[in-house]
Amino acid sequence: MNVKNFEFKAKIDKIETYENKLLTLNPEFKGIDHQIDTYFNVQHGRLKLREGNIENSLINYDREDILGSKESKIILYQHEPNVALKKILTKQLGIKVIVDKKRKIYFINNVKFHFDLVEDLGTFLEVEAIDSNEEFTIEELKQQCDKFFEFFELGKANLIDQSYSDLIIEIRSGL
Repeated sequence: MNVKNFEFKAKIDKIETYENKLLTLNPEFKGIDHQIDTYFNVQHGRLKLREGNIENSLINYDREDILGSKESKIILYQHEPNVALKKILTKQLGIKVIVDKKRKIYFINNVKFHFDLVEDLGTFLEVEAIDSNEEFTIEELKQQCDKFFEFFELGKANLIDQSYSDLIIEIRSGL
C-alpha cells in the first residue's frame, strides 16, 4: 500500500509533559508497542522490518534528512509476524542496524502521535499526518504537522533531521 505521509520528529526531555498536553485533546490510545526495527542494506531510501506487539510491517521509505515537517514516500506491507521474512531479508540484504524502542501510540483522526523511548538515544515525540486513502493533499498533511508542532510549543532546537537508524549508526561509529 502506498501511503502519503508528512512528519516531524523532536527530541524531548519530559515525555509526560507532552503526552499530558496531547491528552487534553482526547486522542485515541492504541497502546504501548515494543518495536524492533531492523534496517537492511539497500541502494535507495530505507527498508525496515518492524516487529512489535501492535505493529508488524515491512516499510520502504524515502525521506529527506531536513529539519521540520517533511514528506515521506512510503510503501507499507503489513503482515503477520513470521521469522522467515526476517531470515530472507537478512540473508539477501544484510542488516544495517537495529533500533529497539518502546512506543506509546495515539491517533487524532488521520494524525498519529508516537512517544518513543529509544534504546541508546533517549526520548522523542514523532507526529505523522497520514493519508492512505487519497483524502488529503501533501499541503494539507503538512499543515496538520505544523499545527501540532505549534500545539506542543516545540522549537527548532528540538527537531531531529535523521532517522533513529542514522542516529544510532552515528553513535556507534563515534561521530
